[in-house]
Amino acid sequence: MSKGKVCLAYSGGLDTSVILAWLLEQGYEVIAFLANVGQEEDFEAAREKALKIGATKFVVEDVRREFVEELCFPAVQTNAIYENVYLLGTSLARPVIARAQIAVAEREGCFAVSHGCTGKGNDQVRFELGFYALKPDVKVIAPWRDPEFIKRFAGRKDLLDYAAQKGIPVAQTKAKPWSTDENLAHISFEAGILEDPDTTPPKDMWKLTVDPTDAPDTPEDFTVEFKKGLPVKITYENGKTVTDAVELFLTANTIARRNGVGRIDIVENRFIGIKSRGCYETPGLTILRTAHIDLEGLVLDREVRAIRDTFVTPTFARILYNGLYFSPEGEYTRALINPSQVTVNGQVRVRAYKGSLTILGRSSSTEKLYDATEASMDELTDFDPTDTTGFIAVQSIRIKKYGEAKIARGEKF
Repeated sequence: MSKGKVCLAYSGGLDTSVILAWLLEQGYEVIAFLANVGQEEDFEAAREKALKIGATKFVVEDVRREFVEELCFPAVQTNAIYENVYLLGTSLARPVIARAQIAVAEREGCFAVSHGCTGKGNDQVRFELGFYALKPDVKVIAPWRDPEFIKRFAGRKDLLDYAAQKGIPVAQTKAKPWSTDENLAHISFEAGILEDPDTTPPKDMWKLTVDPTDAPDTPEDFTVEFKKGLPVKITYENGKTVTDAVELFLTANTIARRNGVGRIDIVENRFIGIKSRGCYETPGLTILRTAHIDLEGLVLDREVRAIRDTFVTPTFARILYNGLYFSPEGEYTRALINPSQVTVNGQVRVRAYKGSLTILGRSSSTEKLYDATEASMDELTDFDPTDTTGFIAVQSIRIKKYGEAKIARGEKF
């Protein structure tokens, strides 16, 4: 007799295929779920494999649009970045995947959900906190934290032996010595040979972007237009335009990929307290974020930008990275994004060339915070330079007191 239905996040790889067979062995009925977040994957092959192993049903949910509009674009609006380098490509996808998995679980009458995340990574936290927010009474089965499962499958050899025993098809090609996770925004590379932070990634590891040294010798120019901080149009290749959110993101990806833009290699601090080395390709998001940052210099009020940069940007990034999107602080922080973006309207001209991005110019037909005459050193306008004397005098009161105190104490600067 079945112990009940479980919705398994299934990728078609070795780990989740073994987990699928193991759940069946434990007496569960399994619904295999796969989210389409824009990864380059053979969904039909995954379906056939899941059903062959014994899944009752295989469900693919296309969440690409909500991924772009609800996660990637707000990340652009906030210029979100983790530890000054990582553009959060994996983190951004987890909320929409978790939401889709819970929806499938409820629709299919599943009492539990399961995943193949390791016990040392961030994703187990991101998924499970999302599950519990969306369906507080859900049961989560996490095999890689189950003592019996871990004892039984101590390494890759055990997984392969089990797969052979159960007749689970395994790719015959030699495995790459690292693991990957891919979506529309990026691909990550971790583990294997990359666990030595001093090991240079081999050239054939990178998947999405052309090696910068092999990129075209001719620069590629394009224009990104924003309304209220949201990318609304890309103009490229001498007049081609795209405006649909998903197509716009794909176009940004295409431009960046062929010009080698968006590669990083970092050692980061995982939420659970372990340092991890990761290599990432984030092509289109790099383009959109870079253009957005530049436009804000032209159209965003100084103090609004300072408050946003001090609180919203780092907080939103940390919330995403730590898997707290579905939380009170996540909801509150997201509510602060749009008010900061009301004036972020205009366009930025960008050049991509051999892994780099150069801003060629920016303009706005609606926002007038920048006044060329006012900023000019050659013209006198409403700004009277003699007024600065009083400004400096007031600013210097505190500085003078500071200097007097240091001198009185006999301290040197």
